[in-house]
Amino acid sequence: MITTQALTGMVLAGGEGRRMGGRDKGLEPFAGLPLFAHTAAKLEGQVAELLISANRNLDAYSMFGRVITDEEVGFHGPLMGIYSGLRAANTPWLLVVPCDTPLLPDDLVARMLAGIQGADIAVAFDGQRIHPTVALIRTALADDLHAALESGERKIQRWYERHAPSQVDISDCPNAFTNLNTQEDKIRLEAQLMAPKGAL
Repeated sequence: MITTQALTGMVLAGGEGRRMGGRDKGLEPFAGLPLFAHTAAKLEGQVAELLISANRNLDAYSMFGRVITDEEVGFHGPLMGIYSGLRAANTPWLLVVPCDTPLLPDDLVARMLAGIQGADIAVAFDGQRIHPTVALIRTALADDLHAALESGERKIQRWYERHAPSQVDISDCPNAFTNLNTQEDKIRLEAQLMAPKGAL
């Protein structure tokens, strides 16, 4: 059983935000909070420490947790962010979530911990496809991931497959992985959240 003290949480907020006009997506206002704060809240009180993977506006993020930057300068994608988190974590396990999925279930941590089932990686599954940026990863895999990155690997799923990941079924929450890539996505979801209950 993985305890809270054995688990670090991390919000991935280090992307370029290209489809958001190059803005820092994690800091985009959404329903009264910066967007990343909604996913951070899903981990609050359930992890030993909260990390935020960011590559700009570090002071703004530092109000919510310990900010880490990519081990290599520049925007190298989420796999580099995951590697940096594995290196920075002081616990045996790292739970990763993206900054742009505010509808993740409130019991996400419990689901991921229950779904690891002896594997080194557990990844969320919506019944049709996996969501690689929602994952529980053993931090001892940092050296293996470093070697993969050195070889040029940048696809998360390919690296996961080397370690026979467990799939955590979250298909009962159909909206859980709604992600906000554009301003239009953000406006649409905000309108849905403000609509009468049951509109989602």
